Amino acid sequence: MPKLVDRDARRREILEVTWRLMATRGADAATMREIARAAGYANGALAHYFANKDALIEAAFTYVFDRTNERIRAAVEGRRGLAALRAFLVEVLPTTELTLLEARIVLPFWSRTVTDGRLARISDEAMQTWRRDLCRLLAQGREDGDVTVATPDDVLAEHLLAMAMGLQVLALLPTAPTAADTQLRMLDDHLARLRAA
Repeated sequence: MPKLVDRDARRREILEVTWRLMATRGADAATMREIARAAGYANGALAHYFANKDALIEAAFTYVFDRTNERIRAAVEGRRGLAALRAFLVEVLPTTELTLLEARIVLPFWSRTVTDGRLARISDEAMQTWRRDLCRLLAQGREDGDVTVATPDDVLAEHLLAMAMGLQVLALLPTAPTAADTQLRMLDDHLARLRAA
């Protein structure tokens, strides 16, 4: 009887190896051969799961984004307004080993969106999801009386996204990265400014 293969589990295993390898070596340096070897597969075996390296890079970004969203959901659960907003953004900021590795995946993905319309749409959908979530949490903050500035919520959400995305770049600077404690102080300063003086 042929051995049953859990295709989804195999894809997840390959993606876990891929994103970590890409994060430490770079998307261009991590070859299909190297990814296959690190995942414990024969050269060429990845073709059964991913058509080519571009498909694997796309899947790796989606995998990282989905994992980040799972952490965000867990961190936000039971919270609302500013407390939930802070918990959300802490999971995005590159302040831990894991989130720094994730930033190393996100940055090369962004550069590919300039010339790849499909990747650009995936990136845009991801940011639209986060915009909606941030606006929902800001609206809760207004209901609770914690957000009182006159600036519209969609503009505030853009400020917060710009800070988080910018810190993903600054935290990866080779000689003077923005430290985790500085990032968290910046986040808290941003959140404090949501209450009118």
